[in-house]
Amino acid sequence: MKKTFALISALMLCAALFFGCAASQTVSTAGDGEAALSEDGEKTVVRLASLMGPTTMGLVGLLEKAGEDALSYEVESGVYGAADEITGLLTTGEIDMAAIPCNLAATLYAKTGGSLKVAAVNTLGVLYVVEMGESVSSVADLEGKTVYSTGMGTTPEYVFNAILSANGLDPAADLTIEFRSEAAEIAALLATEDSGGALAVLPQPYVTTVLNQNENARIALDLTSEWGSVSENSLVTGVLVVSSSFAEANPETVDAFLADYKDSADWVNANPVEAAVLIEGYGIVAKAAVAEAALPYCNIVCTTGGEMKADISSYLGVLYGYNPQSVGGALPDDAFYYGA
Repeated sequence: MKKTFALISALMLCAALFFGCAASQTVSTAGDGEAALSEDGEKTVVRLASLMGPTTMGLVGLLEKAGEDALSYEVESGVYGAADEITGLLTTGEIDMAAIPCNLAATLYAKTGGSLKVAAVNTLGVLYVVEMGESVSSVADLEGKTVYSTGMGTTPEYVFNAILSANGLDPAADLTIEFRSEAAEIAALLATEDSGGALAVLPQPYVTTVLNQNENARIALDLTSEWGSVSENSLVTGVLVVSSSFAEANPETVDAFLADYKDSADWVNANPVEAAVLIEGYGIVAKAAVAEAALPYCNIVCTTGGEMKADISSYLGVLYGYNPQSVGGALPDDAFYYGA
């Protein structure tokens, strides 16, 4: 029987997932079937912002169709290296949709009085325990170990702590967690580790980088699976948000975008080689080879409606229990969830 998590916190797991800044790219689209038209008879334009890393990987099929003028609306798309760049664009109304960390979406919803809604989950968990050796095959095996991690006081710490606690381990007493400021620092440490025994909590695609650079490295634990073993809902990393005013004025466009996004995510998962080339081309991950190897472990999805609401509300409840400010000081109400 599945146990229930004690509650969790913080902003910005996804900041650990990015390889620096990329130039903003603009694409435009038109469509199969009836076009979504604005009041002046032109196709509706969706101004979209997204982050480098897994939260944007599932969009590349849609972006490619946009560039081929093959959708029922137009898209102006920018890929950014830091979430705070997108935060400013959202709060000033300069963009209509964005792919961002889940708890950042909740925080902005609270801070702006409901100026945005969450429309889809686009990425489940991307955290893994990587080991230089063969000693860990279960969460219980972490007892007495030293584990490197990023994100002290943020999402990676709280997700890991919740999983440890649900498996009967005290994060403060039963193992040692050593924090580093950057995932790249830990990846470099593991890449040069000669002897067995080193352990680290890392996000994709840094996990893939470590595996490629050291034959002694392996994935010991998938924290998304471990979360699922103690919770009835999925671990959530990234979401798609939409401006409340845009959603109200353009519901048909939003629904069309979500359908196209689902098709895009499915295509990316089914075609990792082709998708990886696009992922590099759009500046989402630096190298196609890394993207291709990482994709099977990035848990790219596009879930909407009731399933989306159930997963997000459960996840945010855990975060709120650790630190209410990590979700904006209060759990979002039902108006936060588009189409649910």
